[in-house]
Amino acid sequence: MKTISLLPADVYTVVNRTILTEVDKKNLITLYEPIIGSLAVSLYLTLWRDLDKLEIVSIDYTHHHLMSILKMDLDTIRIAREALESVGLVKTFYKEGQINSYVYELYSPMAASEFFAHPILNVILYNNLGKKEYDLIKKEYEQRHMDLTGYTDISKMLNMTFKSISSNIEHFEVQEHQNNPIKLEEQIDFDLITSSIPKGILNEKAFNKKTKELINELAFLYNLDSLKMAEILRTVINEKGFIDKENLRKSIRKYYQFNNNGSLPTLIYRKQPEYLRSPSGDTSKRGRIIHVFETTSPYDFLKSKYKGVRPTSRDLKLLEYLVVDLELKPAVVNVLIDYVLRRNNNKLNQAFIEAIAGQWKRLNIKTASEAMSVAEKEHQKYTKKATKVTTTKISEKQPVWFNQNITKEEISPEEKEELEDLLKEFK
Repeated sequence: MKTISLLPADVYTVVNRTILTEVDKKNLITLYEPIIGSLAVSLYLTLWRDLDKLEIVSIDYTHHHLMSILKMDLDTIRIAREALESVGLVKTFYKEGQINSYVYELYSPMAASEFFAHPILNVILYNNLGKKEYDLIKKEYEQRHMDLTGYTDISKMLNMTFKSISSNIEHFEVQEHQNNPIKLEEQIDFDLITSSIPKGILNEKAFNKKTKELINELAFLYNLDSLKMAEILRTVINEKGFIDKENLRKSIRKYYQFNNNGSLPTLIYRKQPEYLRSPSGDTSKRGRIIHVFETTSPYDFLKSKYKGVRPTSRDLKLLEYLVVDLELKPAVVNVLIDYVLRRNNNKLNQAFIEAIAGQWKRLNIKTASEAMSVAEKEHQKYTKKATKVTTTKISEKQPVWFNQNITKEEISPEEKEELEDLLKEFK
């Protein structure tokens, strides 16, 4: 997908595709905000405000208008908008010109019943809030049932109250309450799944559109490949050869919790955003290392350190803390992981990681190159300080990108082998 630079002078128009009720606003803040964050919610409500009295289409605004109202820079606005797009609240259309134009279509949040039944959003909300807070919120939406024992329904029907007369009424379209479905790239190879399940067990109509969407969503959320999904699917096929969707959800959740000490997943598999990556074409050793940091998710990077085996739940929790709680960029997390593993004999020391991560967050480190430079400088300070205390030379293992002019080829055979090992893991 083409990288588009957002500029303050770029204009946008808001188009209303739905009806926003007070209940929708409550759902937005109660259900969506713990997932997409307060900045995305603020942007959504600001776009609604831009409609003003023109409830269908707004006038044209510049993005400088959003910057002024929200007190955000353009990168933050773009990230907030993409969060809204990912959960189906906004659709964005782009037109290139002397001044670029955007159209932002607004859609309603899901009804609470849909949200709590959603295979991804419901689980992420639970994981982000914790059981206690989640249960409190869910209780707010529980339907209260009135005991009507002893009562008789005496409500009148339409034809008992009104009668029909002839009239000429023109047909017109009425604005509806519309949701925009959440979309995912294809996660699962359904041909592979079908071929791996013995013939006669699976009904040929089992993989309808809705079932495929559910399987795809669950595969994304729980990070399952096609073979593992096929293995689980075999256990939830009913006597008619169809997929039991509820059993599928439960089986996948149990499988994940069994392998992750009872925890549920969150979204930690993202890669470095395009706008924070280095320009392409740098084929130097340092450029190739930066490319690895930028194009690999923290999960996959850590998994490579485990030689392809799933990391421990403790280390995954650390990743979640860095990406979700501290909101460090994925490439920065990768640099941090590599640095700490080298410094600590392949151990991820939590206190050490939190100390460095807190410093990098305060320094607003967002790119792999910035993180590498800061790590090198901090290590030089540490080395000088340690040398003053002891006359022995510091001999701990350093990352291959430390203190090396790796834009040139003149490095030792041992360093070259280590560097190539890092690079070949991600070819």
